[in-house]
Amino acid sequence: MGKRIWILDTTLRDGEQSPGCSMNFHEKLEMAKQLERLGVDIIEAGFPVASPDDFKAVEAVAHQVRDCRVAALCRCVARDVERTWEAIQGAAAPRLHLVLATSPVHMEHKLRMTPEQVLSCAVEMVGLAKKLCPDVEFSAEDASRSDPEFLAKVCCAAAQAGASTINLPDTVGYSTPQEMFQIVSHLRQRLPEQVVLSVHNHNDLGMAVANTLASIQAGATQVECTINGIGERAGNASLEEVVMALHTRRDYFGCETGIQTRQIYRTSKLLSTITGMEIPPNKPVVGGNAFAHESGIHQHGILAERSTYEIMSPEEIGIYQSKMILGKHSGKHALKERIEELGYRMSEEDLAEAFERFKALADRKKEITDRDVEALIRSSTVYNLKETYKLDSFVINSGTVISATAVVKLIREDGEVLEHVSRGEGPIDAAFNAIDRIVKMDSCLENWSMQAVTEGEDALGEAVSKIVCNGHRITGRGLSTDILEASIRSYLNAINKAIAIEERMVAEK
Repeated sequence: MGKRIWILDTTLRDGEQSPGCSMNFHEKLEMAKQLERLGVDIIEAGFPVASPDDFKAVEAVAHQVRDCRVAALCRCVARDVERTWEAIQGAAAPRLHLVLATSPVHMEHKLRMTPEQVLSCAVEMVGLAKKLCPDVEFSAEDASRSDPEFLAKVCCAAAQAGASTINLPDTVGYSTPQEMFQIVSHLRQRLPEQVVLSVHNHNDLGMAVANTLASIQAGATQVECTINGIGERAGNASLEEVVMALHTRRDYFGCETGIQTRQIYRTSKLLSTITGMEIPPNKPVVGGNAFAHESGIHQHGILAERSTYEIMSPEEIGIYQSKMILGKHSGKHALKERIEELGYRMSEEDLAEAFERFKALADRKKEITDRDVEALIRSSTVYNLKETYKLDSFVINSGTVISATAVVKLIREDGEVLEHVSRGEGPIDAAFNAIDRIVKMDSCLENWSMQAVTEGEDALGEAVSKIVCNGHRITGRGLSTDILEASIRSYLNAINKAIAIEERMVAEK
């Protein structure tokens, strides 16, 4: 075994802050459960003082995750520290994560504090946090642009006050690998040996993963990253890239992590499904082209010996190819067995719902592939929510010589059937307008997208509709072999989420 590197995943906190990546309560829980299966050491569940919804989500993650630590971020403000502790105190292994800026530009323009005040505040708040929680992490925000001596002074003082982990963020993605190596090396020499040294690198200049790996070489034993590299601006260091670099080049880095690499692909796909943010085909490790070979020379080499052009195998990250054919005559047991072979865990309730979707899909497709099965699994776990309105049927007329017209029929949860007809600039616009007339909600479509999630003429398509309703940005998803049906289902999914949010807000008043 090489040096053990701890993985702190901040997908639910920093990752969710990126535009278009917000998650609702149930989606955060589903993502947290998958991160637990992935084997991350610490899940940073959120920023509890940001909103009541964030507080409840962090609290729920803390109670449900038992196999790894659960951290929550807070400012160095007494009431924030105490409130954050309330959210995570039910965790099996809670961690309070405090952050305070140490760079001149942040201290002067954001904090409006002198260096002496920053030092005093860090010591006082870490001391308070330590009284509440045995595991305290201190982050020196914008560490890479801080004066090295002042940075070391604050970090050493925070460690002496009780912080067991010191984190050095490259908050704006400004640093280079050589600079991060020097910063980490300097701090590693100054801090007590038992204090864990961590890094949190942003990707503004495309060097987050390189900076993270350089930091590990310099002595960092914890790294903070996100699935698919999502996060503020250009994102964070990508967990799958960091982990697979350490795994594939064990000979060079001499490091190990606790990550179950065969869970990487499905974790990546789950996040993509939840956020509606498509994974770029050329994304390292998990992109659609990561294991694709078009060049004749490459294909010849792969056929002769895979290692000629592949340094990783698809199976290592959880991409499997099965020869077992599933179709409309396959039973629930066969589907369950295939799901388990793919490495997923499902409750009986979710399995039953997935089987219903499977049978409906099997009537449309001759063969059900592994990717079809994975799409059904994600739809069963992620789309599952109380449906105020369900799609019954739709008819759309469109063409170059007539205006698009849609007739949409919905069934409300009380059983009433509602139908409306509407025109639009195109078939999808017409269908959405008809739904708006039925549900009578003040919502605005912000974005719509469509992508194929499987292959072939009868491929499954997933539509993503992003709406704004009463100040809330909501992402809806729909799955079908018919792109119009997938689009309608995605819009209804967003509408049902908006209704659920409104009902919860009324109940809380």
